[in-house]
Amino acid sequence: MGLNKILKIRLINTIMIIGALIGTSNVSLAQSTDSTKASITAATDTAAAVNSATNTSGVSSSSAPLISTAVDTTASSIQIEQAASQVDKSPMYKSAAYYTMWFFLLCIFVGIIGKILKVYDLSGEIQGKKSTVNWSKIQGVLFVVALVFGLYGVYWSYSVQGAMSITEAASEHGKDIDFMFNITLIITTIVFIITHILLFGFSFKYRGSEKKKAYFYPHNNAVERLWTIIPAITLTILVLLGFFTWRNITNVSKTDQDKALKLEVTGEQFKWSIRYSGNDNLIGLRNYKLTTPTNNLGIDYTKRESHDDQLAGEIVLPVNRPVRVTVNSKDVLHSFYISDFRVQVNAVPGMPTYFQFTPIYTTAQMREKLNNPKFDYILLCAKICGSGHYNMQAKVTVVSDAEYQAWITKQPLFYNDDVKKELQMAAQKAATNNNIALNTNIKR
Repeated sequence: MGLNKILKIRLINTIMIIGALIGTSNVSLAQSTDSTKASITAATDTAAAVNSATNTSGVSSSSAPLISTAVDTTASSIQIEQAASQVDKSPMYKSAAYYTMWFFLLCIFVGIIGKILKVYDLSGEIQGKKSTVNWSKIQGVLFVVALVFGLYGVYWSYSVQGAMSITEAASEHGKDIDFMFNITLIITTIVFIITHILLFGFSFKYRGSEKKKAYFYPHNNAVERLWTIIPAITLTILVLLGFFTWRNITNVSKTDQDKALKLEVTGEQFKWSIRYSGNDNLIGLRNYKLTTPTNNLGIDYTKRESHDDQLAGEIVLPVNRPVRVTVNSKDVLHSFYISDFRVQVNAVPGMPTYFQFTPIYTTAQMREKLNNPKFDYILLCAKICGSGHYNMQAKVTVVSDAEYQAWITKQPLFYNDDVKKELQMAAQKAATNNNIALNTNIKR
């Protein structure tokens, strides 16, 4: 028997084996479904028989539990049968296992076909025949196909995914950040598309051929200068744009700092503690040594500016008013992040950080813009800080100035009666210790 006939027989056998595997899986699934239905039918018939027998012969008090169980069994079996019928109606191709099986079968089939064709080519070369498959042309066409799918993926990323992930900035400085981001994105996208068209296009145009001879182009000074100077200038512009944008955002004058509404946000595993500055618009100092169960932030209440600080369960901000946030951490590294405001600053243990911004849209206005009545600004932690990192969230609401004033007056003070009692007891204890020490020194 010739080599070509052997290869054809092997190919036919391979296809038959794959078909048998698919048929076996379908048959086994059908058999399992039929057996399940048969079991359900048998259980239903048994329960019905017991129920019928009890109805015809009378029921004693001792057999009541058995009858109740049979009735329950009948009801549950009917529910199971209904569920089985629903499962039977749903097509098998919706399961992930089915897709996985087909993927592996396809890979096996492609691999076997490739090996058979390779052996076929080798057998032809041994017999002095030219290869009937132009692999260089096939690979070149595949490069073009990959280019088309890749460019469509870029378009999809901008039109679908980008529209879902990026919304309009809701703060004044957010517009500057978006402008800088868009400039960078446009430049990198243009470079990406041009380089990939050249890469995949050259792979197709200069694919291997016996009629062509490779030409080596080792060096060209003009080209070297071109692709060195242009990227250097472009990157310099982007770096300077980012530097001056960030400097304008973070380098806030003392006058603007004093005008801003001040609040403090302290991160800990796994929550945010929010403190408003009160009527004096001054945040009281903190000292970790003063931390107690009633003073969990370690606020120094010996300073009068801390007496009117207010506790809040969420962040509420007045629209079009500057807000200066002091960010702290009680344990590990966290990150204060509100994406819609383009606000992010790390919360570092032992080192307060600051960020000042101005919200320009209320929550109600943003809901109208996005056509989403359930939209809310959300404060998140942008640093993975432990197992409960996902839970570090706090609602942020932007309202009118009148609504803010009405809300802030209802918030409780940190300097409450429990704290005052604790401070009084601490003062009495300190005075007692001083008296004891003084008397001891006198006796000596």
